[in-house]
Amino acid sequence: MNREKMAEVLEKIALLLELKGENPFKVRAYRQGAEVVMSLEEDIVGLAKADQLKGIKGIGEALRDKLGELAKTGRLEFYENLIAEFPDTIFDLFDVQGLGPKKIKALYEALGVDSLEKLKRACEADEVAKLAGFGAKTQVKILEAIAANEKFADRFTLGEIKPMVENILDTLRQHPEVSRVSVAGSYRRAKETVGDLDFLVATRQGARVCEDFTTLPEVDAVIACGDTKASVRLKNGIHCDLRAVTSAEFPFALQYFSGSKEHNVAIRSLALKKGWSLNEYGLNPTDRATARPEVNEEEDIYSALGLQFIEPELRENRGEIEAAMENALPRLVELMNLRGTFHNHTTASDGRDTLEGMVEEAMELGLQYLGISDHSKSSVYANGLDEERLLQQVKAIRELEEKLGGFRIFAGSEVDILKDGSLDFGDEILAKLDYCVASVHSIFNLDEATMTERICRAMENEHVTMLGHVTGRLLLKRDAYVVDHARIIDCAAATGTIIELNCSPMRLDMDWRWWKRARDKGVLCSINPDAHSRGGLHHLGLGVRVARKGWLRREDVLNTRSVQEVEEFLKTPKGAR
Repeated sequence: MNREKMAEVLEKIALLLELKGENPFKVRAYRQGAEVVMSLEEDIVGLAKADQLKGIKGIGEALRDKLGELAKTGRLEFYENLIAEFPDTIFDLFDVQGLGPKKIKALYEALGVDSLEKLKRACEADEVAKLAGFGAKTQVKILEAIAANEKFADRFTLGEIKPMVENILDTLRQHPEVSRVSVAGSYRRAKETVGDLDFLVATRQGARVCEDFTTLPEVDAVIACGDTKASVRLKNGIHCDLRAVTSAEFPFALQYFSGSKEHNVAIRSLALKKGWSLNEYGLNPTDRATARPEVNEEEDIYSALGLQFIEPELRENRGEIEAAMENALPRLVELMNLRGTFHNHTTASDGRDTLEGMVEEAMELGLQYLGISDHSKSSVYANGLDEERLLQQVKAIRELEEKLGGFRIFAGSEVDILKDGSLDFGDEILAKLDYCVASVHSIFNLDEATMTERICRAMENEHVTMLGHVTGRLLLKRDAYVVDHARIIDCAAATGTIIELNCSPMRLDMDWRWWKRARDKGVLCSINPDAHSRGGLHHLGLGVRVARKGWLRREDVLNTRSVQEVEEFLKTPKGAR
């Protein structure tokens, strides 16, 4: 039992109670309990086992008993009885964009819909459109969402898969017969979504390591297992390969299996021109006159080819090899370079932690400043702040900042970009803020030209510091709305507007493919987690990986600057930056 499993059980209880029509306060108690479990700094499992949860805010007596039972036995009778009332497939319905507990409850009670298959059949039979609160448009949107789920069924977001990858790497490192370990493939290259995982180990006992790999707790089914390779399907459904090589082969295998295919083809072609044959086993001369270079690390392969070392994130054959030939690759931004971040939410809108909690977590992470930008009034679904509540929050921020004495809290707002490109707040309100993130949160179906014009008009406002999540995409759930990236980048350059790299695992927006153009145009990036909880601040590392994939350097990122530099930047009019 771990805190993630505990929180998952409480979340599922909340969902099932909603389906049963239970008291909303009871539902909220379980959901709040899940949030407390995930955010508590202490060892929640250990405390639950020792019956020491009393006094923890958000965990009442009934919840204490249930967490204690989970921690001590690994199971919860209340949950098992509750889940027995529903088929397992009903949880799949919550993955459909636009379906919440109320609608799922209506579908279940009226049509017996308890799986994606039954939901699709009901929509195709025009039964859903006839239900009260649905209609033909909702039915069409549900079918579109189901199609999107089917399209992305075998892929996982980079952030979603990260904890499992780290756990497997830690386990492999502890194996007594393993000397070197790495993850490879698209995960190592920081692609925004991955379809499979590749692990690599150096060992003299390949058969034993491969067999042990198939017994990991994450494994659901074994597909194949041999002396040098094991293939399994993990419990979350992702396909995973382990390759066992010798220590001498490890650098070559790491370079090869990291990819991309296009990068490797170009690298092998370059090697042939220099008289070597490069594959996953070695770099060998094609004739006797050519000496074999000494290779101990992956860097040595690139050096032997006359190249500057190419970081894994850049290996997409998008100009990195040509730049490496000229020793012109950038020194990429690193996590340790970040000093703070912007675009974060609190309980004032739809966040799950208070202002004080978010600041406390930022300080714990070693940041020097934090920007708070709760939603504006048009985001009714997110409890957006009106003018009066926003100014009250600014006052609270100033008071907390004074109390802390040394940690800088920047007061901002994530302001909705309305359909015509105007903003949710007037200039007189925005002028009272330290910064402003402008984002599109509604009316996604505009054509490319109209949507682009809408966003550009917003960026022309002198008070808009940065543009939030450029395309509104939700990875593997909702496609991006159409925009002209090149024009938006050009407009950002012309107006002095920052473009954020929204590093929420579900967004990673602006897409990495456009950041090099933005950098070359002089557009600054702000790596923002769009954090709605303390835990959300930890996604900054994911943002740095994507920024590196976009060729970004330290100097290209606003939040690598010191407090004083950021203060000076924000006080400078956009046109003078």
